[in-house]
Amino acid sequence: MKKRLLALLLALAMMFALAACADTEDQGESQSPSASTPGDDNDGETKTVKVGLICIGDENDQGYTYNFIRGKEAVTEKLAAEGINVEWSVKWNIGEDSSCEDANIELAEEGCDLIINNSFGFEPFMLKVAADYPEIEFIACTNQASWTDDLPNTHNAFANIYEGRYLAGVVAGMKLQEMIDNGEITADQAVIGYVGAFSFAEVISGFTAYYLGAKSVCPSVTMKVQFVGSWSDATLESNAAQALCDAGCVMISQHSDNTTPATVAQSNGAFHTGYNNDMISIAPDASLIGTRIDWSVYFEYAIKAVANDEEFDQDWCHGMDEGAVVMTDLNEDIAAEGTAEKLAEVEEQIRTGALQVFDTSTFTVDGAELTTCFALDTDGDFVADSEEAVFDGAFHESYFQSAPYFTVEIDGIEWLNSAFG
Repeated sequence: MKKRLLALLLALAMMFALAACADTEDQGESQSPSASTPGDDNDGETKTVKVGLICIGDENDQGYTYNFIRGKEAVTEKLAAEGINVEWSVKWNIGEDSSCEDANIELAEEGCDLIINNSFGFEPFMLKVAADYPEIEFIACTNQASWTDDLPNTHNAFANIYEGRYLAGVVAGMKLQEMIDNGEITADQAVIGYVGAFSFAEVISGFTAYYLGAKSVCPSVTMKVQFVGSWSDATLESNAAQALCDAGCVMISQHSDNTTPATVAQSNGAFHTGYNNDMISIAPDASLIGTRIDWSVYFEYAIKAVANDEEFDQDWCHGMDEGAVVMTDLNEDIAAEGTAEKLAEVEEQIRTGALQVFDTSTFTVDGAELTTCFALDTDGDFVADSEEAVFDGAFHESYFQSAPYFTVEIDGIEWLNSAFG
């Protein structure tokens, strides 16, 4: 009897041992490199996210839309290495009209998990569609209404591009001061011409930051702004740049989508700083530097959240602190001596917060320092939970919402016209 019991116990022990070995082998197989994807912390399988992108232009504009495509390509490559496959469906040359609503519907019906609208005027049409597709996340870039509506699947995103514009202004100001010091122009001839799309807060914020950057190194500088009433019209931008050159401007900059202000500056013997793209190749004797938003930073954040079925901010904004705002290459062949060193110094000050772009001690409004100003949106309405934007000695742009709300007309900048969409 004892022998039979001992034999039975040995048999059971062997069975348990075999089962344990089998479990160990199964676990080892599931954890092996061949069965998992780098960067995937969840189920070890490659994830696919289908993303729709609605563009006001196309990649050939070499400006605004081209910059979005750079972000798209960069994030696709980066996420692929982390086990997230991004499938894109892009709608090109969509108007800020009902065609945008149609484009959002089409992408939703295609099965997109996330739909990105890249132009300011797209948001109203996007919001008409988002309520009907609660399972899809909708993003309006450079906008402000999505995060304050009652739809949890709508989002706003922008970046502190005014930081980059301030730096571009520093580069422009150093060139102007060099021209003054060399006797090429007089101090009162240090005039910047700025081609602006609309007299919206986004544009006003940008050209004011640019002017303040220039003024920080060239105290006599003044600026004239010509609005064209369009985000992307190469001919209107060219005509505006020419008019500014004819008015005596020796430096041209822009908040518009095309390269024509750069080529016009070069043809008139003026200098230029750009937006969205490095324009040195098309205006090597004029273009000093540019600034742009690196959209791959936000795209990565939003797409990862969707891939992992996580919530993400309804209002997102970062700048040089996270690499969301970058400078294009400096044209050292024509930049003022010492520009690269000064650029690095000021960029570090902005990144660390040591320098506030809208420091109220550096500008006046009707001869007086700005001491109070509520945060306003582009229509002049208070933002949600409107707050006093001036505190600690500076106007705090994009602090209460991602979309800019600086609309103050400061001394030293002449508006030649006004243009609202």
